[in-house]
Amino acid sequence: MKYICSLLFVLLITQSCKKSLNENSTAETVVYDVVFRESLAGTYKKTQTAKGQYSYYYTYTDRGRGPEYNEDITLNANNFITNQTVKGINYSKVAIDESFSSADGTAKSENLFGTSTASFNGDQLYFRFDGSPAIYEVLAQLLLKSKTGKIALYPKGEAELIKNIPLTLDNGTTLELLVIKGLDLNATYVWMQGDQMVCKISGNLHIVRKDFSDSRLEMKKRQDGIEDDSLIEVAKELTHEVDKVIIQNVNVFTKNGELLPNRDVVIENNTIQAIYKTAEQSVDQDALLIDGTDKTLMPGMFDMHTHNDKFRGLLHLAGGVTSVRDLANNKQLKTLADQFENNEIIGPHIVTYCGIIDGPGPFANQRNVVETLEEGLAEIQDYKNLGYQQIKLYSSIKPEWVTPLTNKAHDLGMRVSGHIPAFMDATQAINQGYNEIQHINMLFLNFLSDTIDTRTPLRFTMPAQHGADLDLKSKKYTDFVTLLREKNILIDPTAAIFENKFLAQVGQVSPTYSMVEDRFPIIYQRSFYAGGLPQEGEKIQRYNASFNKMLEVIADLYNKGVQIVPGTDGLPGFLYHRELELYVKAGIPVNEVLKLATITSAEITGVSDLYGSIEKGKKADLILIDGNPLQDISDIRKVEWTMTGGNLFYAQELYQAKGIKHFK
Repeated sequence: MKYICSLLFVLLITQSCKKSLNENSTAETVVYDVVFRESLAGTYKKTQTAKGQYSYYYTYTDRGRGPEYNEDITLNANNFITNQTVKGINYSKVAIDESFSSADGTAKSENLFGTSTASFNGDQLYFRFDGSPAIYEVLAQLLLKSKTGKIALYPKGEAELIKNIPLTLDNGTTLELLVIKGLDLNATYVWMQGDQMVCKISGNLHIVRKDFSDSRLEMKKRQDGIEDDSLIEVAKELTHEVDKVIIQNVNVFTKNGELLPNRDVVIENNTIQAIYKTAEQSVDQDALLIDGTDKTLMPGMFDMHTHNDKFRGLLHLAGGVTSVRDLANNKQLKTLADQFENNEIIGPHIVTYCGIIDGPGPFANQRNVVETLEEGLAEIQDYKNLGYQQIKLYSSIKPEWVTPLTNKAHDLGMRVSGHIPAFMDATQAINQGYNEIQHINMLFLNFLSDTIDTRTPLRFTMPAQHGADLDLKSKKYTDFVTLLREKNILIDPTAAIFENKFLAQVGQVSPTYSMVEDRFPIIYQRSFYAGGLPQEGEKIQRYNASFNKMLEVIADLYNKGVQIVPGTDGLPGFLYHRELELYVKAGIPVNEVLKLATITSAEITGVSDLYGSIEKGKKADLILIDGNPLQDISDIRKVEWTMTGGNLFYAQELYQAKGIKHFK
């Protein structure tokens, strides 16, 4: 009997321990691969440390950039975050130390905005500023339980589950694909198995649990199809087909940079049929009549530095951009271009295809990397066969490859542009066959040293630190400008990017986006407060002076006959408007800036017979501005509608589809 009692006691203790472990279990670490541009770039780890308590580690690399976070989260009984800390560095290598805590109806947060306290009822989800993908799993779990399909975010905002799509993979595994809106300009997609996230795919960045890594491409293909269906539906809803249109009493911007007041512009069958003084001729009452009083009619603009995907096209049109150059993409670009051209998906004309080539190494672009010169030469031929007009060489190309690569491209009638490869300078690249240079920092590096490893963030920090010292009267500088002019080298400055990198301060809205920040979804707005290059103390003024010197150089190049073109390499539309504003700030006459955006870019890309100016017989690629950008360049932001391909697109409707407020 004594033995039986002892045995029962042991069993009770054992069961009690098991129960305790179940209630406060410490699960094994769950590991995810981070795949960026189809290369394994990092890792994401999740560990349950106690009941409702989790630790996370997240990192990946992108050409010397990329985040690294350690994160801890505590959840309450309803799965809302009650405590959270995030420590590490963000994508731009800025130090991050963020925290959130809540108790007794009050929440305290410390983040980019500083320290704040507010009332908190426990059923709002704190959405961190920086951190791991953990927040998406927590949000997905909450949305799956929500009766309304909505979750309030703290301190403001709302996420909504708009679709929950059950899918069975080829191996028989059943998953749910959650489609969530309210966080970003595009819907957020999260793959769930029960209440566990197995994959999150966003553009080129894929986070996939290791046991699902073999199914990643299948999940991407499934998600791509669902995204395409959604975009096709948006195109059907927001496209307004027009045949005969008369824009009345409008001020017309000409290819000479002048404004013709009070004109009627007649359009039929996607072609400009006539332009005449208002009331000079009778009006065809069968046409769609549009009042253009006190407004400006401009040709659709050209963004000369883009990287297109199916989501960005809509923003180009909303911002008045109807034609773009694509300066590095995958080899399926023509498929996307055809979708834009046929209006299957809303987007601009892609008038230049530029194929990228990079060399091997830890900082390679991860898009079309070649291991040998022979592979590079073959890639150029492949791009030519696909109809590409231009080749872009990137930073990891070996300097000794540049001459044979440019010779091959030129023999095929292709232009060559790009970053300046590491361990050579712009003068050397030009003399070895470059036709154009991307990014104003690459010009500044020409006056520093050809030993700088421009594959790394030094290509940003060195011009930021030393750019202010550039002497525009020095022989080395004036000789370089002469070289640019004599060899007809085109410069694509992307000035707005460097304004953001050099001037943006952590916790303050970037000057690049200050005019539009409040128009964006609340979570997306946070990117405007993330800051640029890490800087403090004297560096702040130093970087500011270097950016101002960049503007001086842009104006000097223009004044000395070097061709510059406006491009963004970033957020479509909004960044383009800022680029034009910065050219005016630099001192280029506003009418000349608008010519750069229209007829000049059309001529450079070889499509001026169709686009770039408002003339009889040309295609009706037009934008209506509620204001006069010749008087105030910032009026270029006030696009009412864009006409292209025989279709009318209202900017307000396009922006609404992205969760962005119109300028009105």
